[in-house]
Amino acid sequence: MANITKKVSWSSRCDEFGAVGEETPLLNGSDQARPLRQVHLDYDNIENQLFLEEERRMSFLAFRCLEISRWVICGLIGFLTGLIACFIDIVVEQLAGIKYKVIKENIVRFTEAGGLSISLILWAVLNSSFVMLGAIMVAFFEPIAAGSGIPQIKCYLNGVKIPRVVRLKTLVIKVCGVICSVVGGLAVGKEGPMIHSGAVVAAGVSQGRSTSLKRDFKIFEYFRRDTEKRDFVSAGAAAGVSAAFGAPVGGVLFSLEEGASFWNQMLTWRIFFASMISTFTLNFFLSVYHNKTGDLSNPGLINFGSFESEAMGYNLYEIPLFMAMGALGGLLGALFNFLNYWLTIFRIRYVHRPCLQVMEAVLVAAVTAAVAFIMIYFSVDCQPLAPDHTEEYPLQLFCADGEYNSMATAFFNTPERSVRSLFHNPRGTYNALTLGLFTLTYFFLACWTYGLSVSAGVFIPSLLIGAAWGRLCGILLASTTSTASTWADPGKYALIGAAAQLGGIVRMTLSLTVIMMEATGNVTYGLPIMLVLMTAKIVGDYFQEGLYDIHIKLQSVPFLHWEAPATSHWLTAREVMSSPVICLNRIEKVGTIVDILSNTSTNHNGFPVVVQPAKLCGLILRSQLIVLLKHKVFVELARSRLTQRKLQLKDFRDAYPRFPPIQSIHVSQDERECMMDLTEFMNPTPYTVPLETSLPRVFKLFRALGLRHLVVVDDENRVNGLVTRKDLARYHLGKHGLEELHLAQT
Repeated sequence: MANITKKVSWSSRCDEFGAVGEETPLLNGSDQARPLRQVHLDYDNIENQLFLEEERRMSFLAFRCLEISRWVICGLIGFLTGLIACFIDIVVEQLAGIKYKVIKENIVRFTEAGGLSISLILWAVLNSSFVMLGAIMVAFFEPIAAGSGIPQIKCYLNGVKIPRVVRLKTLVIKVCGVICSVVGGLAVGKEGPMIHSGAVVAAGVSQGRSTSLKRDFKIFEYFRRDTEKRDFVSAGAAAGVSAAFGAPVGGVLFSLEEGASFWNQMLTWRIFFASMISTFTLNFFLSVYHNKTGDLSNPGLINFGSFESEAMGYNLYEIPLFMAMGALGGLLGALFNFLNYWLTIFRIRYVHRPCLQVMEAVLVAAVTAAVAFIMIYFSVDCQPLAPDHTEEYPLQLFCADGEYNSMATAFFNTPERSVRSLFHNPRGTYNALTLGLFTLTYFFLACWTYGLSVSAGVFIPSLLIGAAWGRLCGILLASTTSTASTWADPGKYALIGAAAQLGGIVRMTLSLTVIMMEATGNVTYGLPIMLVLMTAKIVGDYFQEGLYDIHIKLQSVPFLHWEAPATSHWLTAREVMSSPVICLNRIEKVGTIVDILSNTSTNHNGFPVVVQPAKLCGLILRSQLIVLLKHKVFVELARSRLTQRKLQLKDFRDAYPRFPPIQSIHVSQDERECMMDLTEFMNPTPYTVPLETSLPRVFKLFRALGLRHLVVVDDENRVNGLVTRKDLARYHLGKHGLEELHLAQT
């Protein structure tokens, strides 16, 4: 291994064999000091004798019913996700409306009488109060609900479950937290958290029970395993994207691009169905709320409006300009990610107590309000207020009668409305200085805000920053020549800038292109948006990874990308595997099994089953052994009690996903001497590779099949080692060639 650069990067590696015991902090910079256990998911079906017997018993009609159940669940996921999005939208609109109305009345009163500092204090106090409430809920009750949740869902679809990420409590805190964050005036959006919310809904609905409420509805029991649950979580994430942006196709592509390791035609169709139901549900209930029942013009939480006017068309010679804007978006995105990376490291080290996290969130809320107020106060950009104006809360301040402060349109509003005004307000609405100052301040505010202990997304702030500097580019282009003013429409360049900035930060290409196309309702912009996003990704990747990948890596999650490192063909399974491996005999002593499972120094999760001399005959999981011990499935007891009920797959599904710890299972001294026959319960045909298999082949097999353990055998089928996710994830292609991340033992 002399040709590999070694780096010390991951702090813990307590299990080489796919452990449940890895200690890792939470993602997204929240509660970073508290260790959490990652759980690697078993996407491979265990084809043991119980599974085969159940399959033989099932009739054709039963299989058809299962297929119908999958469609019903996907419909429910879409419906509930749409309802949650509708609830968030209505509550945010009502609370933000009340807040801005109170502050506006206060500012109008004190502009004439003097004493505008009271308005500033009122604004800061209102913002801080909402944000404090949201931060307390997250920091003290459910830290995993911080941020957008997209990194956690990416990890889940990749095969790593961050604990508590799909719990009901997480969903409640997420929804309440995102309402508080947006109403509190932070530089955040409510769209990102919808993806996490949809995934939680999917994980709950598909299991037919709530472990948090301790209620089992005795439905959908067949789907209580990782393979099925993962597919539904993919549908939930897609439904979340669809509800957020009104982009059902974009939702499907998001699930495909951002994580799902396994894909087939029927899954695509079901996910699209869930996405369609989600956007329709949101559309319908918002039309009822706006007293326009049946007018389905609100497909998503963010509505970019229509880009149909002639001025919004583009010419061939503008494409290089768009690509240059894409490169600028990539540079700004890399800078954003670089600053946020160091800020997150600072938070991990110093801001790890809940009380400190709440204080930081309140500080950011107060600073955001103060900066916005100062920018509005000193702005001299006054614009005439037309009779048919679309401004929600126009502020006059020191402008003449019949005019309003242009800076207030950007700051004194929810971010979604600000984005729409930058896209569609007519020429001359903003001057260049206003947009330049707004871009600069909002860029740093958004960077500081992402990673706070609040539920919030980065999609809308990114779009808002990009729309501001994109519109600025349009204004500058229009001022260069007299002819440019006819084609350099500021709204068009605002759209391109928004796409460039968002692509530069999150580095999504395929799904983001379709999301932007669906949100604008104009296929014409497909090519420029795609070119802009590709340019932004290429330029950004040269300097820094995408924001979500940075946060995943910061938390030491063994995330597997689509392909193995390009220069790794010379590495073989012999060098990559973990060894020695703890193996179990086909008929094993109960005491030996209990001792192995109780050994906290290893905490292994998968055990090859062998017949002497060490020849592989199967693989059994820790969770299966715990269920067998709990039900006391011992050879001696089976002989003495002929009427004993035979264990079925239902018993394993009832224990899923929270299998009891080994410490909670009492095994007497006499029982320790009994024997356990694993033949019926082990997977008799685990995937295996020879010792000389190259790393890319091992990686492809592991990643494509969603494996948790891959047994390495010699020519005589003897177990030599075990390849797990961590063994593969520690190799990556760096600037100095192939690098190995040294995983220090705990």
